[in-house]
Amino acid sequence: MKCKICTAETAFFAREKILQKQVISYFKCDHCGFIQTEEPCWLKESYSHAINRSDVGLVTRNLSLAKITKCLIFTLFDKNARFIDYGSGYGLLVRLMRDSGLDFYYYDKFCENILSPGFEADTSCKTRYELLTAFEVFEHLVNPLEEIENMFSFSQDILFTTELLPINNPGPSEWWYYGLEHGQHISFYNLKTLKVIAQIYNMNVYSAGSVHLLSKRKINKHLFTFLTKNYITNIISPLMIKKSLLQSDFIAFKSKLGRT
Repeated sequence: MKCKICTAETAFFAREKILQKQVISYFKCDHCGFIQTEEPCWLKESYSHAINRSDVGLVTRNLSLAKITKCLIFTLFDKNARFIDYGSGYGLLVRLMRDSGLDFYYYDKFCENILSPGFEADTSCKTRYELLTAFEVFEHLVNPLEEIENMFSFSQDILFTTELLPINNPGPSEWWYYGLEHGQHISFYNLKTLKVIAQIYNMNVYSAGSVHLLSKRKINKHLFTFLTKNYITNIISPLMIKKSLLQSDFIAFKSKLGRT
């Protein structure tokens, strides 16, 4: 298979059982380090539930990422601008950010917007957003570059999370992030992969643990790392105050009901 990131030839890496029944192959690119599955014909079954049932950390993760995102926006971006959450799932992050006063909008092609209805993003690409967040999305992408280009049509800054491959390149049965029980994770990156993606789009990439930023902005990498530490964001996030949109969202919702 050709690498879906840099188009170099890939080599067979491993075979493993997913969904407790189907054995699939994984391929690794020796040029950029990207690991991809064979063409994923099993995704219809994997997404019988849009959010896989083993994702017990969804709420805790969103609470933590809301603080990190808030700190990054207040420090590096225009906090009065519009923002878009890509692959929003149930809409928890959008609601948390709006409750914090940040004008966030929802975008997800595959999941029902349960928690932030009425705040779906403008998909006409006429609206540009200050920052796009894509948390726990990149590992799901069948064609990463196509999806990244779509993200850039909304914003020139992409803040995303994905766990990077450990340096020893563990096999699928040796690393939990392969997600064998649900089969939804099909694309796996290391830092070199992210640097190649940044080069393709003439961007800078900043990486701290599982949090990453693609941007044309020149940012102090130590500041970026500092602002993604949970113990730091727990302290400074409450100090970054903006009027919550909770009340105005409620008024807007009631007004919309009165017109129907």
